[in-house]
Amino acid sequence: MVVEDEKSQETLIQNINPHPLDPLSLDEITQTSLIVKSKGNLGKELLFETIMLREPSKKEVLSFNPGDPFSRNVFVVVLNYIDEKVYELDIALDSEEITRCEHIPNVQPAFMCGDLDMDFNDWENKIKHDSKLIEPLKKRGINNPDLLMIDPWPISNFGNKEEEGKRLAIGRCWIRREPGDNAYARPIEGLSLILDLNKNEIMEVQDFGVLPIPPEDGNYSTKYQKEVRNDLKPIEISQPEGPSFVVNGNEVKWQKWSLRIGYTKREGLVLHTIGYEDGGSVRPIIYRAALSEMVVPYGDPTNDHYKKQVFDAGEVGIGRCANSLELGCDCLGEIRYFDVALFDMRGEATELKNAICMHEEDFGILWKHTDTRSGETETRRSRRLVISFIATVGNYEYGFYWYFYQDGGIEYEVKLTGIMNSSGIAPGVKPKNGTLVAPQVVAHNHQHHFNVRLDMMVDGLQNSVYEVDTITDPISDENIHGNAFSTKRTLIAKEEDAVRLVDPFAARYWSVTNNSSKNYLGEPVSYKIAPGENVLPFHHKEAVIMKRASFMNGHMWVTPFKENEMYAAGDYPQQHPGGEGLPKWMSANRDLKDKDIVVWYTFGHNHIPRLEDWPVMPVAYTGFSIKPSGFFDRNPALDVPSSTKNCCSKDNHSCNC
Repeated sequence: MVVEDEKSQETLIQNINPHPLDPLSLDEITQTSLIVKSKGNLGKELLFETIMLREPSKKEVLSFNPGDPFSRNVFVVVLNYIDEKVYELDIALDSEEITRCEHIPNVQPAFMCGDLDMDFNDWENKIKHDSKLIEPLKKRGINNPDLLMIDPWPISNFGNKEEEGKRLAIGRCWIRREPGDNAYARPIEGLSLILDLNKNEIMEVQDFGVLPIPPEDGNYSTKYQKEVRNDLKPIEISQPEGPSFVVNGNEVKWQKWSLRIGYTKREGLVLHTIGYEDGGSVRPIIYRAALSEMVVPYGDPTNDHYKKQVFDAGEVGIGRCANSLELGCDCLGEIRYFDVALFDMRGEATELKNAICMHEEDFGILWKHTDTRSGETETRRSRRLVISFIATVGNYEYGFYWYFYQDGGIEYEVKLTGIMNSSGIAPGVKPKNGTLVAPQVVAHNHQHHFNVRLDMMVDGLQNSVYEVDTITDPISDENIHGNAFSTKRTLIAKEEDAVRLVDPFAARYWSVTNNSSKNYLGEPVSYKIAPGENVLPFHHKEAVIMKRASFMNGHMWVTPFKENEMYAAGDYPQQHPGGEGLPKWMSANRDLKDKDIVVWYTFGHNHIPRLEDWPVMPVAYTGFSIKPSGFFDRNPALDVPSSTKNCCSKDNHSCNC
């Protein structure tokens, strides 16, 4: 990874120290691909689904010192699309050897379109000119397939025998008025395609009946607007002395924080070895943090809409959907960009420029107090470090943001925008399971569920999780007036008790505690995980999605660390009937007290569409926070200096902000 700014890049390159957690480089991806092709004996018809660093053990990472030698190992998943077999391989780059090659039966790799000679645009062009579409389109008065838009969606598993063992997708269709037109405003309702991805052809055309094409356009770009506001004055964000962070390779240091930036095709942004400097040493908080899984299930039961329940991480790969970010649009201020090394289906290395954005931003007041007797005021401005990436998955955009605060707090936020998935409806009909957002256009009720895997390391690897509820004290001699309330801490000791729900009636949060590390008052140190917006699934308990995405059924999950337990819905959710991942692992009912533990936090957004969400959706926000709770002996932001420029008036009183 490199930064965008040339001057900073020169400095960065001079200071790079290789580290075992550094993401794979373009050269390493190329080397891996060549080893698989030349030594794997898996045939020439290979599609590369995964090429990622096989991360070394925690022991190796935590004992590493700059300059120490280390090995580079790579994990690979490939599909032979002729014999339709999936293989996992481990590659030792130093020796250029394949140390493991294993056929994984009865699974499908993450979603991929095309073959060795075809990118997505070529693939779509081939599909929409398939002879099987001529008559269905003609029935709808469509004679120009060039204006057709087909979105392939990963197919769900509803136990259809004819679909078993095939790598399939659902093709949903829209029609543009002209090139560049917003096709989502003109759904071709009743037309659905079952696509055989290994053969790059339509396996079946499903025609549920003809409905008229919606009559209105839904264009949103500036060129289509009759008027644009003319009273918006510029906002300039300037850091004349540069940003406060220091970047050394993939290592970032800012305001006592230290961490390492990584990236995978499946998870997107990954953060490693997060710690905070306190008393002259860096205290560890989180070993690894990343999006584990996300699922977007829709709530319309008609035609094939019931199949819309895509796993954007495990089935699609949220990291491969990332945008190349632009200054002043996606990020604002003194920006540092990180490029990432990815790969295409042929296993050839590709570079995504400006995939990750990092900057500082003002965040209002950090702390303040006014002594009303002396008139003296102490105020400190807050700023936060923002590390983010944005991904486009079909019609939707997702922004993933990690915020780090000067007081030791962390926040994870997802911003949802883009275009709602649309369907057609007959004139004059009111939808039951969605909202009419334009004449004959429905946006269906749906949800977004995210699961973040937090490999916790609060002052070390031996942690416990306590559920903390606020309770009303009973009336007693000690509580005569009934105003007392207190907290109740409950240890989550075993996995059988480690699936927990948010409870706003108890102001519930969870405390990740190191019982062997004490603060100056003699109490165990901890970080608390506090809910933000959240939701439970509204699907019936017998719905297929409830089995395939079981992580939706709990907000807080806790497991002991195991290096191959990485994804909440299992390794291969594509077309899987369910039961993998968290519920399977936790059936062992392992001990959780004072262990190397992993916290899996699930949060979500319930989207009942509004007219105001059409034709492009204003950003919706969801997330959670991770805050010190007895980790520090006092406010760790006391040493933040006061501002000296343009902060407040001193006309009638002293002001130090």
